[in-house]
Amino acid sequence: MDQDIVQRVKNDPNYQQLKETRSRYGWMLTWAVMIVYYGFTCLNAFDKPFMASKIGSGVMSWGVPLGLFVILFTVAVTAIYVRRANREFDALTEAIQNNVAAVPAQAAQPVKVRA
Repeated sequence: MDQDIVQRVKNDPNYQQLKETRSRYGWMLTWAVMIVYYGFTCLNAFDKPFMASKIGSGVMSWGVPLGLFVILFTVAVTAIYVRRANREFDALTEAIQNNVAAVPAQAAQPVKVRA
């Protein structure tokens, strides 16, 4: 890859914004998923009587709906990330591509993304 293009991408203010925003958002969602997964795992490991206790007078234990919650939470977090990536991150990526493809003498123009 042409080093000039690489340097223009790195110097683009949209690239800096994309890199910081996506990284911060990704880590926030990662921690949320880790808390849910490890919380469920710790409940299984250290509070077996609770996980095995029945819900009401039925036969289902607390482990089943909590396990289902973990799965649904993962799907929801993925959908949340994809929605934001399609709205915000793709617009920044397109702006970066347009700025890099423009004449090198032009200054890169930051794009205003709706949050």
